[in-house]
Formats: sequence, C-alpha cells, structure tokens
Amino acid sequence: MAKSNQVMFQKRRLRVRNKLRKVNAGRPRLSVHRSNKNISVQLIDDVKGVTLAAASSMEKDLSGQNTVETAAKVGAAIAERAKKAGVEEAYFDRGGFLYHGKVKALADAAREAGLKI
Repeated sequence: MAKSNQVMFQKRRLRVRNKLRKVNAGRPRLSVHRSNKNISVQLIDDVKGVTLAAASSMEKDLSGQNTVETAAKVGAAIAERAKKAGVEEAYFDRGGFLYHGKVKALADAAREAGLKI
C-alpha cells in the first residue's frame, strides 16, 4: 500500500534532523518551515530546548508575496537576530523540504549576512 505524502514528509524530516544532530553537536539548529503562503525560520538550542531567535514572512516588515525575494529577506533578518543573540554559527535543518527555491534563497541570504551555516 502506498504511503501518504504526509507520512513520507515526516520520515524525510526526521531522517535529515537525526543525521545533522550526529554531526553538529553543540551548535544551534536553524530550522525552516515553508507553507504555500509563508516561510518561517527559528534558531533553536536543542540542549536547553529554547528558541534563540525567529523570523517569519508573516511579520509586517518582512511581509510580501510568497516569493524567493521574501525568503531572502527572512534569511537576512534571522542572521541579524542571531548576531544579536550572540550566535555566530548554526547548522541548517531544512526539515523535509528540498534544498531548492525559497529554502535555498533563505540559506544563501543568511550566509551572506554573516551567519555560518
């Protein structure tokens, strides 16, 4: 029997996260969530279980159409907020999403703004 798309997405998300967790112990995680209308990102310290910084296209100054340019704005904003929180490097958790389009634009903008991922 074929598995549903949601089940496959969850399996892919956990597979990516577990592989990254083994390699990047001690660094915060830059977690991305993308929907059809918005994109959001959080900088999470998994050891303490707290969110250090967050940015989303639902914020007034970052809002716009759900495009690659909006994702790039969100990436630059999270890099700026990470610096304010004292974080210089993190590892990029794309979740179950492909590293393409908006997710890639967000990561590239965060790197250009000075966050090492």
